[in-house]
Amino acid sequence: MKDLLPPDPDGFLELHNRKYEVRAWRMSSDRLLLRGAVRDDKPSGLYLEHDAEPLTIHHMIVDLEVTFPLMTIERAEVVFESHPHERCTGIIHAYQSLVGLSIARGFTNKVKELFGGPRGCTHVGALLNAMAPVAIQCAWSMRVAAMRETGDSSEIRPRTPEEFDNALKFNINTCHVWEEDGETVNFVRNGGDLGPPLPVQKRLNELGLGEEAWKKMRG
Repeated sequence: MKDLLPPDPDGFLELHNRKYEVRAWRMSSDRLLLRGAVRDDKPSGLYLEHDAEPLTIHHMIVDLEVTFPLMTIERAEVVFESHPHERCTGIIHAYQSLVGLSIARGFTNKVKELFGGPRGCTHVGALLNAMAPVAIQCAWSMRVAAMRETGDSSEIRPRTPEEFDNALKFNINTCHVWEEDGETVNFVRNGGDLGPPLPVQKRLNELGLGEEAWKKMRG
């Protein structure tokens, strides 16, 4: 798998390296675990001239247990592995306010309302905003996992208008492609099949399977 960034430019002094990582797991048919981390590193030799190791300034980890399909946070845990000031950890308890919130529509605004500015940690707030879209991306994956478990392709191919609306509700108005009255949404609501996402289509072609394998999976 390719690195996220292209090769470093030549002749420049590196000043900072921030990394986000978010992973998700299916705990059960109605629950998923999101785990995210943010880490700020200063390159070796920048702050401490003779130190050969990078210096980690911030390293925060967040675990969220989320119900499916409601996408409600039922457990939250925040850990500070590395932080610049002793008082940094004094805000950790505030993040229990995440419990009971929906991680879907409006979550970013709620995070800003509850934890913005002096009410929280900037790094945890940025991490939470990076984690929320992953939960929404997992909706499809949860349905695929259920189909694998039950063999019922209706898990990923809604049949009725109500099922279509439920399947689409987390996508509507999230970007220009999923504009509520846009071409894509109207196409899907009228029974159209978008086909596999482009990376899936590319991989099917590499495996010599073609779109028939996709259609078979979807039933």
